[in-house]
Amino acid sequence: MSSKKNIITILPYKENYTKNEAAAASLWVAEFFKNSKYRKNNTIIGSTKLTNNYLTKNYYNILDNDIRKKLSSTTKNYCNKIINFLENRNIDLIEIHNRPTVFNYLVKNINTKYILYFHNDPLSMNGSKSVDERMYILDKVNCLIFVSKWTRDRFFIDIDKKLLNKARVIYPSVNKKNKFVKKERKILFVGKLNNAKGYDIFGDSIVKILDEFPDWYAYSIGNEERLKPVINHIRHKELGYLPHNKVLSFIDKCSIVTVPSRWEEPFGRVALEASSRGCATITSTRGGLSETTDYSIKLKKLNHNELYQEIKGLIKNKKKRIQIQKKSFENVKHLISDNTSKIDKIREDIISDFKINLSSNKFRILNIYNKGQKLDHRLYNISLGKKFTNGFIRNGHDVLEISDRDYIKQNRNLYTFNNKSNFNNHLIETFKNYKPDILFFGHSRNVELETLDYLKNLNKNLKIIHWNEDPVMPNNTISKNNISNIRYFSNFVDHTFITTDKSVLNKSIKDIKNLDFFFVPVDQNIECFNVFNMKPANDLFYAMSHGVNRGDLKYGKIDERITFLNRLVKKLNNINYDFYGFKNKNPIWGSNFYENLVKSKMALNLSRGKPVKYYSSNRIATLMGNGLLTFIDKNTKIDHFFNSKEAIFYENILDLSDKIKFYSKKDNLRKKIAKDGKKKYFKLFNGNKICKYIIDKSFGKQAHLI
Repeated sequence: MSSKKNIITILPYKENYTKNEAAAASLWVAEFFKNSKYRKNNTIIGSTKLTNNYLTKNYYNILDNDIRKKLSSTTKNYCNKIINFLENRNIDLIEIHNRPTVFNYLVKNINTKYILYFHNDPLSMNGSKSVDERMYILDKVNCLIFVSKWTRDRFFIDIDKKLLNKARVIYPSVNKKNKFVKKERKILFVGKLNNAKGYDIFGDSIVKILDEFPDWYAYSIGNEERLKPVINHIRHKELGYLPHNKVLSFIDKCSIVTVPSRWEEPFGRVALEASSRGCATITSTRGGLSETTDYSIKLKKLNHNELYQEIKGLIKNKKKRIQIQKKSFENVKHLISDNTSKIDKIREDIISDFKINLSSNKFRILNIYNKGQKLDHRLYNISLGKKFTNGFIRNGHDVLEISDRDYIKQNRNLYTFNNKSNFNNHLIETFKNYKPDILFFGHSRNVELETLDYLKNLNKNLKIIHWNEDPVMPNNTISKNNISNIRYFSNFVDHTFITTDKSVLNKSIKDIKNLDFFFVPVDQNIECFNVFNMKPANDLFYAMSHGVNRGDLKYGKIDERITFLNRLVKKLNNINYDFYGFKNKNPIWGSNFYENLVKSKMALNLSRGKPVKYYSSNRIATLMGNGLLTFIDKNTKIDHFFNSKEAIFYENILDLSDKIKFYSKKDNLRKKIAKDGKKKYFKLFNGNKICKYIIDKSFGKQAHLI
């Protein structure tokens, strides 16, 4: 992508862009500009009376007294001046800050790409108050950037959340200081000195604090042209309006900073700056304030007594105060360097016309599943995700794997316990680098719907395929989570594959479009034993899989399988059975699973819940695929695929026990059925064939499972 792209940034009319009096949007633009790779190609446009000492050199000041004519629209006049300035220039991208009305005017007059930034509540601004106005913006804009999730969510009130694909949250940010400044006994308020900002709350509480603690001092930075609360105390001082750099220098020395705002703050820059500079920060929870830092004290009640108690607690408990200060300083939530990169990535995606070279035969596939690294890969032999990767590769496709749960666990620490959003950012950036044709995932709620929409917006040809291997049984509590997961993604994916035949589904899932059945695949590298050629010592093998994450037995856990096995073993006199996850015998995994599997001639395929058409746990592939004679409940209808010369089907527990006894004594017959069963399984449901079937189905081709 060429770096010679012309970007125009438009500030609100009369937004001050000088070093001494810069407003919030100006600070945002200047800070991100200085770190941007597009800074040489970016012109910032505004209009202010001051004509020097600008924040950056690339600022163009539209100075014209005609803009505010009484009989014409200021917005229209401002926009026309901008249009005149841009005439005959090649503009690749226009970024408009905090003025939907300017966007609405320019988008009709300049044909280019647009980003619209919201620094305030969209519902309070002309041009975005109504649903129709916001829908128009969504239709015309390339990307919306919000300073907080709160402002984003306000924009999407009464709007379908599927349209979130054009929305991104980029927070106001700071540079992390290298050195912690020693704190003085100072308490600070910064902002407009009015009731909306909670200045009266600060005043009432701080007078009590200063009376009680004579070695502490309080300060207020800000102004208010209207009537404002007055704080009468000898150790409180109003410093008035200060340039931003002087505000930051003063914050450096303060021990405690308060932001008791009543107003729904779109973000709350003061809280971010104070915490990043190691202040113990106290905030209300209005608007986006909760998104500024993870280490502020949140006021449970917004009144002067609550604020007084919190300040008092910090003064008296020095250890707590210092702990909050240091954690805040060390764990800055929003950094200019990080968020500049995010903004530049958004610009790059818009300007570069992101496209993927879609091949009709060979695809790049991004496969997201739980690889089990956190479990030391002890589940590799029953991992469908691994089998899918193998199958795709053998079909000639390229596969890149992401283990969502492992990423989240490995990037978790004491301060970011839930970093699901970090994983989604990782997924997005990986997607941009790899440029897949197919996004393939299963058994994950870590992939956010917003992310799927965003990726689909990057590549309109992208196929998103979702799979679920667990049972989807009608009117069964086991299946509730599975049905919920499938329906959760159903409107955002192109195709869904399940291991239960569609004929038994109820209304809660049957109406989902592009829903198809697949049978658990076998893999030549994983199901690699021929037990029918061995001389096992045991008769019957069964391994229950509860306790997957722990790896050991959950004592006291009872389900229908336990009841079934208890009844069965009473009928198996003289049968040497080897059951795991049963009767205080721990489950087995990985190589230990195989070492014990091959010691038995036969195996029981018993799944959770009531048997339904075609459903089986994925252990059926392990059992039949490794050449054990396998007993299967006839009610699963799996005899539609395998006949009585390839697997043994039982009608009830008495029938099962009789057949186990019979085949335990018929070695030659048992070996032949097991061998033919494995051969048939690999013919019908090998991973190569299943993966081809999934891709063909997803791309609308004629495809049949058998």
